[in-house]
Amino acid sequence: MKNLIPRKEVPELVVDTVNGMTWDLRDQQPKNFTMVVFYRGLHCPVCKSYLEELNSKIDSFRDKGVNVICISTNTRSIAEETTMKWDVEKLTIGFDFSIENARKWDLFISDGISDNEPDVFFEPALFLIKPDRTLYAASIQSMPFARPKFDELLKSISFVLNEDYPARGEA
Repeated sequence: MKNLIPRKEVPELVVDTVNGMTWDLRDQQPKNFTMVVFYRGLHCPVCKSYLEELNSKIDSFRDKGVNVICISTNTRSIAEETTMKWDVEKLTIGFDFSIENARKWDLFISDGISDNEPDVFFEPALFLIKPDRTLYAASIQSMPFARPKFDELLKSISFVLNEDYPARGEA
């Protein structure tokens, strides 16, 4: 059974961040959306490229009224290492998101297959959540690749806002 259905409220989302704050979805007041990007972690070179690209486009998302957070299962120290090794200084980085909570978000869970991977972690996903905490859009991957392209997502958000296009997939 799916936990996430468009136009329905998403599960609770509270996570500590590298900047020392506790980020709570209930406290977010975006003009249009909160974008939650779940990423595999420091071990993933595809995540590095993806988050660095997002970092370079974060102002465009903010201009469209989109708040953004990026979350992994990494520990605080590994998440801090991520911010030092990756070009992500404009992003809010959450850490220590549990596998139990990841399952509530319908994320795919993987066992590590090499020494550089954590024992267990989640695969990437991206969610657009409306200010009332209902799901607008979801992209949930079972592999590190095939993620939404940020330029296309920005264009889609413009279309959605201009046309007042409703969330789909709720039936």
